[in-house]
Amino acid sequence: MRIITRNSRQRILEAANELARDVGPGNLSLDAVAHRAGLSKGGLLYNFPTKAKLMEALVEMHISQHRQALETAQMRHRGKPNALSLAVVDTFLEECGTKQKPASGVLAAIAEDPSFIEPMRLYQRELVARLKAESDDPDLAHLAYLTIEGLRCLQLFEVDAFSVEDSRRLLLRMVQMVARELGLEAPLAPTKAVVEASR
Repeated sequence: MRIITRNSRQRILEAANELARDVGPGNLSLDAVAHRAGLSKGGLLYNFPTKAKLMEALVEMHISQHRQALETAQMRHRGKPNALSLAVVDTFLEECGTKQKPASGVLAAIAEDPSFIEPMRLYQRELVARLKAESDDPDLAHLAYLTIEGLRCLQLFEVDAFSVEDSRRLLLRMVQMVARELGLEAPLAPTKAVVEASR
């Protein structure tokens, strides 16, 4: 029996996410995912016995990646007031700076089974609750969250009405506003992602 490594599992998930973006969330097949990942269909089924299991794992991967990115960003602001709010802004800026592509795999999962949206719903509710509990100004934290999630949804559904230049300018303006309104002594230091986003 062929041993499937953890790297193969990750390759399958990345291939499925890329394919969902390329062919559309409703047109994802296991054969195509296996081919894109460079594995046999048997190798794919070893890790994901059904398409539903693969879709479920795509949602879990998206949540896990976002949670980890948020924790990393929050560590950079450790000791500052409203660290979580700043981390939410930072995380989105990094996605834009690295030109990270929208999580089309999540749409593919929801197209396969609408119940897969529930883990996303629970994760977002948890994040909103944390923003309220951990922010000096919960309304401002929630406004930043709504702005970012709105932009993220526009990208995900490929209906972004803003030019790249407008989006970058607005993101930088929001960072400055959040920093000022949250009472930081100076605007956020421009990370590499922010610098890239401003070009």
